[in-house]
Amino acid sequence: MLRNFVHRIKLFSSPRKEFYLFLKKLLGFYPGNLKYYDLAFIHRSASITNTQGKLINNERLEYLGDAILGAAIADFLYNRFPQEDEGFLTKMRSKLVNRSFLTQLTFDMGLNDFIQSNTTNAAEKSHIYGDALEALIGAIYLDKDFNTAKFFVTKKILSKYVNMYRIEKQDNNFKSQLIEWSQKNKKSVRFDTLEEYPDKSKQPKFVTVVEIDGKATGKGSGFSKKEAQQNAAKESLKVLEEI
Repeated sequence: MLRNFVHRIKLFSSPRKEFYLFLKKLLGFYPGNLKYYDLAFIHRSASITNTQGKLINNERLEYLGDAILGAAIADFLYNRFPQEDEGFLTKMRSKLVNRSFLTQLTFDMGLNDFIQSNTTNAAEKSHIYGDALEALIGAIYLDKDFNTAKFFVTKKILSKYVNMYRIEKQDNNFKSQLIEWSQKNKKSVRFDTLEEYPDKSKQPKFVTVVEIDGKATGKGSGFSKKEAQQNAAKESLKVLEEI
């Protein structure tokens, strides 16, 4: 009891009081180990040096949070749609962990105001917000436990910010749409993907070019092959609409 009281005094007297109080309101509990939450919002372009002289950022927390988010959503969908098969559940999970969808959630929740970043790379910027949300989930897991992190995902995010009916009806699998179009119109479609390492970065970037009957119709990039292919397919579909 006394420890909790002292901890809350530290929160209110901290220079980052506004951030911690925002988290308390968002999470529904007082954050315990503050270093996890501070780190969750530091993009690698704004990395800081720890006491051991090592550069640190939210990448490790993002990796952890990504896995926890996927598990929490899988559990939620399994219980929410007891009559649906594995294919439906997989598609729904894919929509809910989509990078652009997570980015929009970050803005809806107001998390974007607290992210620290110095990047000017457009492709990298598109990942900053969703990565921070996943890192926050990782921070909750380390500070509390899996059940608390799952509660945050299901009750504080999905129940409050997500229209499940709209998500169910939404089709954002552009690659699947393009393949379906090509089969219907008897056209050949090809996805050529290359792996690059821009600016000597350790993180690879993928670039995909879509060809329909040997003609390039779309190009997209991303930090995974799937993302690059989806972006290229989306661009190609836009071109086809104009033909």
